[in-house]
Amino acid sequence: MYTSFFGLNEKPFSITPDPRYLFMSERHGEALAHLVYGVTESGGFIQLTGEVGTGKTTLVRTLLLNRMPDNADVAVVLNPQLSALEFLASICEELAIEPEDPASSKALIDALNRHLLSAHAEGRRTILVVDEAQNLSRDVLEQVRLLTNLETSKQKLLQIILIGQPELRELLARNDLRQLAQRITGRYHLEPLSREETATYIEHRLKVAGALGEVFEPGAKREVFKLSGGVPRLINVICDRALLGAYTRESRRVSKTLIRQAKEEIYGDGGAKASLPRWLVPAAGIAVAAVLLAGAWQFYGDGPFPDAAGVAPFAESAEASVSSEISTAVTEAAPVVSANMTEPDATPATSEPDTPRETLDEQLRLASDYTYAESAHTTLFELWGRNFDVDGAAPCRQATAQGLACHEQRGTWASLRQLDRPAILFLIDSTGERHQVVLTALKGETAELSIAGVDVAHPTADIAELWFGQFQMLWQPATASAGALLPGVDRPGVAWLRRSLADIDERYRADPIESTFYDDELTQRVRDFQRDQRISVDGLAGKQTQIILNSLLATGDRPRLVTARLARE
Repeated sequence: MYTSFFGLNEKPFSITPDPRYLFMSERHGEALAHLVYGVTESGGFIQLTGEVGTGKTTLVRTLLLNRMPDNADVAVVLNPQLSALEFLASICEELAIEPEDPASSKALIDALNRHLLSAHAEGRRTILVVDEAQNLSRDVLEQVRLLTNLETSKQKLLQIILIGQPELRELLARNDLRQLAQRITGRYHLEPLSREETATYIEHRLKVAGALGEVFEPGAKREVFKLSGGVPRLINVICDRALLGAYTRESRRVSKTLIRQAKEEIYGDGGAKASLPRWLVPAAGIAVAAVLLAGAWQFYGDGPFPDAAGVAPFAESAEASVSSEISTAVTEAAPVVSANMTEPDATPATSEPDTPRETLDEQLRLASDYTYAESAHTTLFELWGRNFDVDGAAPCRQATAQGLACHEQRGTWASLRQLDRPAILFLIDSTGERHQVVLTALKGETAELSIAGVDVAHPTADIAELWFGQFQMLWQPATASAGALLPGVDRPGVAWLRRSLADIDERYRADPIESTFYDDELTQRVRDFQRDQRISVDGLAGKQTQIILNSLLATGDRPRLVTARLARE
């Protein structure tokens, strides 16, 4: 309907997986590298997980169509809700195998084994791809494990790729499936896109569809990320509806308002709260600081904010800096402050209970207009002694230009302690609003946060109620490139990897120590290190592995999360 209006050859935001539209973000590139390595070099299982709509199926279709070895035969099972017998029959049907008795599991496995041996003798590889693997039953998973017993004295005959939602990881973590989990040789979890990747993703799909100019305004792209959380499928749905809305209004550009209207039409809610103009943000942040400081004073008493009288002049300064409308809105949202806070010499009323401390959820909702990506990145860059330009390039590009790199993953408090870097946490309050705050320190079971530039502290258990594991951090690569080091590459960074492993423990030493080639021995030493660190054991020195190495070596001038962190300049 709207394609000709915008000069497009086709609809750019169809939710049907199409490899032509694959956007190779950093995460998708790493995931594809894991898959390619698995089908060309590895044996056993490869596990790819990700939230609904993150692009897993599109990624696998790209692998099957464009990156699969010429000598590979592939069986794809798209409907895993089968019995063990039906599962075997589906594999045989995909590989054009005709068993003697289709109703016999033994006959199916014997026929499959003969086919695999014959293919191996001809120099061919056989690969089984199972989509939506989180729906596999216990019996089918056991059958999958038994299929890996089909092997020669040197090589597995069947390479299996399991693709599923995060529930697949939980399923394979069960004690009764540990034999299967131990055979997984490579794992990768596909995360949603970042804000800058979301903007690039939108432009990428429009260009593939034939767009010649910019269709979405910069503010509209940011709003898409805010409403979709970076999930490609949700991005597609919102953008498709927004293009339709722009067409009905005969507008050649998609604005932030159209994005919000599209979201309302899709989800039937009231839409997202409007953000303040950027020129108002610094001043309005002062008003939010006054609100949060008041709550912090009530909680700490004689701690970090002993002078209660200091709160009132600070709030008055905020009122002088922002419009009365904004100041009033923020002030009305704050809890009522008792008289003894502004009159320190007054006798406190002992008969009235203390005003309860604001919860993290309440603080986030009070500061909801300011807990956006730019604010969090400003604080994070400051912790590293770097400058962040809110009107400049994407955060990760700015980090690279200043000798740093970005790392984003989904993890736990243990993951954060292990990486030992300040991080942006992605929180969701009780109303469903998304927030980005900076975790600046972990002290026992208490976490220190920077919310819109205001420092607060909360128990990790309280934060966990609003945090679903997604975080982003900056780190300082020890090598020229922040990319993953993979088996088979020949790069100077490999020599650094060898030296670092040996410096940490001689058990991880892989000679020759100055070699720049990533050989089998080094792969095994990396696996040993990853196993001891309780991270994914894949033999690839990715970002997570490199950050942990840097942390254990304690090299460089960097802020820390658990150990004493550097003071802000």
